[in-house]
Amino acid sequence: MGEIEVFVEIMREGVTLPAYANPWDAGMDVCAACDITIPPGETVIVPTGLKLAIPEGYEIQVRPRSGISFNTPLRIANSPGTIDAGYRDELGIIMTNTSAGNMPDGGEPLPVSTKGNRQGTYLIKKGDRIAQLVLAKVPRMRLSVVDSVKEIGRDRGGGFGSTGVK
Repeated sequence: MGEIEVFVEIMREGVTLPAYANPWDAGMDVCAACDITIPPGETVIVPTGLKLAIPEGYEIQVRPRSGISFNTPLRIANSPGTIDAGYRDELGIIMTNTSAGNMPDGGEPLPVSTKGNRQGTYLIKKGDRIAQLVLAKVPRMRLSVVDSVKEIGRDRGGGFGSTGVK
């Protein structure tokens, strides 16, 4: 499988370039460019210190890292986020701390390596792997107005839970 070249500009000293953890991985891990604290209920943009030039016809999708999603209340707010080919500003990861409240003991912020989905304020440190970047081809749509879509293709007969859970 061929590689698609994406150009990257490093904006801050000591920034870690995104990288695949394994040769077969779909996403490159992207790291925080600075320390940032996320209190319960807050949404922040975590800077990456990177600007990208994505080829036309492609997007980069920002997705959560499964370990962070499973082990902490931190969430990528607009998952998957889309970075369009024409975007040239710094890549920022929109992250929300869905914790219900503060640390029970008022202690120090928790690191993203925390296990057990503990509630409280979280500290993302510079260099922490916080999300994944997936390159995806984006075909263009052409909309055609018709009187009815009922007879085009198949109608599965409902949505929003219409197929049940079993």
